[in-house]
Amino acid sequence: MISWIVVIVFLLFQAVIAMNVIPVYISDSSVKKIMSDLPNDAKARAATSKGLKSLISQRLSMNNVYSVKPENIKVKKSRGENIVTLEYEPRGKLIGNLEFIVSFKHEAKVKTR
Repeated sequence: MISWIVVIVFLLFQAVIAMNVIPVYISDSSVKKIMSDLPNDAKARAATSKGLKSLISQRLSMNNVYSVKPENIKVKKSRGENIVTLEYEPRGKLIGNLEFIVSFKHEAKVKTR
């Protein structure tokens, strides 16, 4: 009987963790899609560094991704391309004062005209 209670408590704890962490990964899949679409986008190829940051921020807000701030977007100019790096760490609460941090880093190379 007590072993069943322990198993149920353990499964409930796992369910709480999953309910809090899975949305972070779903949100990151939107970020990954935005970053993978950048090299093929004509607007991105014609944009300046500031324009690229603005373009990415607009697309993130359209996809309801609010864990990525504009200061997390870095654009580095290279020969004939802009290297866009998006690095962020969403945080969240699990139970009480127990929190989680997940790190993500995405990079895209956008050819310039």
